Amino acid sequence: MRSKTLFECTGCGHQEPKWLGRCPSCGKWNSFTEVASAPLPARSAARDGKGTAIPLSSIETREGMRLDTGISEMNRVLGGGLMKGSSVLMGGDPGIGKSTLMLQLAARLEAPGRILYVSGEESPGQLRMRADRISVSSERIEVVSETELTAIMQTLEKVKPVLIIVDSIQTLYTREVNALPGTVNQVKVCAQELVDWARTRDAALFLVAHVTKEGLIAGPKLIEHLVDTVVSFEQASAEIRTLQAVKNRFGSVDEIGFFRMTDAGLAEVADATSLFLTRRDGGAPPGVAVAPVFEGSRVLLVEIQSLTVPAKSGISRIYSDRIDGGRVARVAAVLEKHLGLHLAEHDIYVNVAGGIRITEVGVELPLALALYSARTGVALPAATAVTGEVSLTGEVRPVPGIEKRARACRDMGFPSLMGPGGHGADRPETGDWSGVELVQEAVRLAFAPAAKD
Repeated sequence: MRSKTLFECTGCGHQEPKWLGRCPSCGKWNSFTEVASAPLPARSAARDGKGTAIPLSSIETREGMRLDTGISEMNRVLGGGLMKGSSVLMGGDPGIGKSTLMLQLAARLEAPGRILYVSGEESPGQLRMRADRISVSSERIEVVSETELTAIMQTLEKVKPVLIIVDSIQTLYTREVNALPGTVNQVKVCAQELVDWARTRDAALFLVAHVTKEGLIAGPKLIEHLVDTVVSFEQASAEIRTLQAVKNRFGSVDEIGFFRMTDAGLAEVADATSLFLTRRDGGAPPGVAVAPVFEGSRVLLVEIQSLTVPAKSGISRIYSDRIDGGRVARVAAVLEKHLGLHLAEHDIYVNVAGGIRITEVGVELPLALALYSARTGVALPAATAVTGEVSLTGEVRPVPGIEKRARACRDMGFPSLMGPGGHGADRPETGDWSGVELVQEAVRLAFAPAAKD
């Protein structure tokens, strides 16, 4: 067949038969470049048993498909362990500790078999220096410093590892694609071949990926569809790292793993309940509210910080990157409508201490009280935590797991908890509980004589 010329978007990998000024997939302008399409390597259906339809009821499931990584926080994020034959794509900022985490995973994996570390960015000597620094030693870890796909596939056939770590996928290339390493076609073809090999041999595969300046995994979106799990490795503070799945075919995407960067590598944070909580003598200043929020199956106590200042340009703006700005705007509108709190002429700043991103609806009532506290300059009562969802009508709606939230608050020295008290709302069995039905009632109860319309 003669080679066919296509035009490919450098941003998302979308292809068109002719040049376009604007990509219909990602919306970028002048992003199409001319490429020569190359046929993908042919795969025999008889090689992997594909092409034959079988009834779903006749498919047998096998026990022991999950591998214990030896890192409990990693097991939590992956849904209980690393599945055999699965592929995991992990992205994170440069220098955050991705290679360190992969070396620790390779050393602690509790499964028989050899482990192959494919390093496209570092030499074997550099990897050995890092391993010595974090005290990682294992005779079954084998390192190959190679970026050409054919050579890597030959090494895989010889070693037959139980775990494959590729660091990073953007450095690999194949001569069957006429493009530079890291381009859309190269990444797609290399990732597809590695994923297919791991799936057919019941080997687990980790692909380390670069991220863009927006924090998204670099390369075509198709790679995220090829793999079974996509995890994001982020930096919450100077020492704290968070690991969270954004896609997981074998478990939940709500769990977060917490690590602390030390001189000896990444250490797991066993109890993260008070990890993002600031201890103060005499209570918190105005604009601060403590909220128990669910992150997966565990409760974290977080500190919601807010600040209101007169708008500098006459147009009010909301600055919030840890809580969705749309949610902050809705809560501010509820306060302005139902309590007459003037926020339209003020810039609103919202932050979560420790840098963790909160998406749970139970943060809305504490956010409302923090905004009211910041605007009026009156602090919330000491040793009081707040939880609840706020509707547009000003109602405080129920949130799940009230008993578990109350228990976590009591353990961390917050015996008083304010939350939903309307019809259908749960009530904790012990502790100082204040149930409210409307946000107006929550403000009056929290700020007592200082509260006013």
